[in-house]
Amino acid sequence: MDVQTLILGAGAAGMMCAAFAGADVLVVDHAKAPGEKIRISGGGRCNFTNMGIEPERFLSRNPHFAKSALSRYTQWDFLGLVQQHGIAWHEKTLGQLFCDGKATQIVEMLRSEMGEARLWLSTTVDEVGHDGAGFRVRLTREGRVVDVSARNLVLATGGLSIPKMGATGLAYRVARQFGHALVETRPGLVPFTFSGTVLDRLQALAGVATPARVRAGGAAFDEALLFTHRGLSGPAVLQASSYWTEGNPVALDLDPSGALLPALKDARSREGRKAPATHLAAHLPQRLAAALIPDGTPPRLADCSDAVLEGIVAGLRDWRLTPAGTEGYRTAEVTLGGIDTDGLSSKTMESRHLTGLFAIGEAVDVTGWLGGYNFQWAWSSGWAAGTAIAAR
Repeated sequence: MDVQTLILGAGAAGMMCAAFAGADVLVVDHAKAPGEKIRISGGGRCNFTNMGIEPERFLSRNPHFAKSALSRYTQWDFLGLVQQHGIAWHEKTLGQLFCDGKATQIVEMLRSEMGEARLWLSTTVDEVGHDGAGFRVRLTREGRVVDVSARNLVLATGGLSIPKMGATGLAYRVARQFGHALVETRPGLVPFTFSGTVLDRLQALAGVATPARVRAGGAAFDEALLFTHRGLSGPAVLQASSYWTEGNPVALDLDPSGALLPALKDARSREGRKAPATHLAAHLPQRLAAALIPDGTPPRLADCSDAVLEGIVAGLRDWRLTPAGTEGYRTAEVTLGGIDTDGLSSKTMESRHLTGLFAIGEAVDVTGWLGGYNFQWAWSSGWAAGTAIAAR
């Protein structure tokens, strides 16, 4: 069969592209339902974009690449689409926008916007080629082999994160087949794991959560920190993980406001008979406070000199831990790296090597912060490719 545009992947970017790509579009996906990552995102409510979309909040070997698409299809454009479909939404912390109802409302909205585009689910991609005139793709659908010819081919199959949902790296293989370089991939927005005595200490704190500043690779994030049986998680850790490199420490600041030392000194003058951990527990979870008092600390706050208090606070304001690794693609929300942007047009997302080949969304070496940024990249890059295709 012949089509104008074949889109591989019915996720956020692929459906968005189909909505704008014009006539005669076929979208294929090996999943049983479209938009599975949308469905599970944001606790089932989909953090569909962020009020604070800025190019500086995206990681890429080329930090300028994302600017064009993000500036031409913005968070306000997508929010307008959400409102047009009557989907109720609310803003949470740090500019994050969520559906009031279910995330499936976003999937249904995109399906509606796709119009007459065809959607084939439970369909596998067996072969991809190009004969000089167009793309030739062999698919298997419902046990039947189907050969599809297409003028345009869009790679929208995502990255390697959450393999239980079917992540395969197909876009990388096809891109490399047609001469594109890849930026080395690794898990992003992922919890840290630890080993040895460090893990023993962290496991004793499993389940404890507290506001913190987490630093890695020159970046710092002020959000919640969660201690787990495997190490560290929580939004601040997930953010920092995208900047962390193996073998380097992460730094935890459990008093980012800097209010703790003056508070302890004040408490010493008023309630000096109490234990330092008791006063510390007024500012931190009790288990954490007890664990952070160094051995040899005087039992009463009144007996703690300024130097002792400064040492306690310094330790919890710059607590350095070196992860053994991360939980990997199994729980990573995104994949860092991917198809090198040097081989793509930032305006259209089209290949510089082969006319009619496009790459969008997570498959590309553009990764956003936690909080709706990666969905916005899917919307913006999908729109850029779709409108470019429709304009031909």
